[in-house]
Amino acid sequence: MEKIEVLLEALPYMRAFYGCTFVVKYGGAAMEEEGLKKEFARDLVLLKYVGINPVIVHGGGPQIERMLTRLDIPTRFVDGLRVTDAPTLEVVEMVLSGSINKEIVQRIHDMGGQAIGLSGKDGKLLVAERVTGKEIGFVGNVKNVNDKIIKDISSSGYIPVIAPLAAGEDGSTYNVNADSAAGSIAKAIGAEKLILLTDVPGVLDGNLRPISMLKVGEARKLVGSDTVRGGMIPKIMCCLDALAGGVKKTHIIDGRVAHALLLEVFTDSGIGTQIAGE
Repeated sequence: MEKIEVLLEALPYMRAFYGCTFVVKYGGAAMEEEGLKKEFARDLVLLKYVGINPVIVHGGGPQIERMLTRLDIPTRFVDGLRVTDAPTLEVVEMVLSGSINKEIVQRIHDMGGQAIGLSGKDGKLLVAERVTGKEIGFVGNVKNVNDKIIKDISSSGYIPVIAPLAAGEDGSTYNVNADSAAGSIAKAIGAEKLILLTDVPGVLDGNLRPISMLKVGEARKLVGSDTVRGGMIPKIMCCLDALAGGVKKTHIIDGRVAHALLLEVFTDSGIGTQIAGE
């Protein structure tokens, strides 16, 4: 009976989201721990089979860091963005478009699904321009998304898995922040949801307790207060930008919890922080 109750609780969400697209930024511990990687792939396959179209945009910071260390290439950050000179960019592209992207695709296939791995450079899926005002090298902001590529892949029954690299109008390759890339893609394809996997339970209040739901105005007040600090601020701003661009709901969830994606989408209580319009 407990299993039946779980299915019945999920039913209205399955019905409401049938045919919708969710953009999921995949990163943090969920990409590092073997068990979590396996369950994340299983969750994506389930979403696809119940009629939801997931689009994955993945990071890879720890893996890039390990490879740079192995090759004795120094690295540093400015305002949370990796300074990306030519040698660093070569490693970033190799790790993101190569080993990480193909591993995610393989895991989805292992779980019975179908996926296609892409770099944002492929078909000029993502076009970016260099970040200005900071000396951080080949780091870009997305200016255009070729949404047709993503929609064609999804409508063909495959899950797009996208590495956040972009082609530049100047012919360069740009490293793009994965949260920012996911938000730009979600706006371009008219996604129902943007979901960011993190290594915290969600947005925390002053007593370090997760906030289940925020409206846009409430989220803006938090960003302007001392309650939210550090890396959570750009994640909230990414969500607010996506909402302003037409995405219906955004979520910041704890990727360290197995099946966090399903718990947030298919249960009444959810597991992270939902940020939605007024």
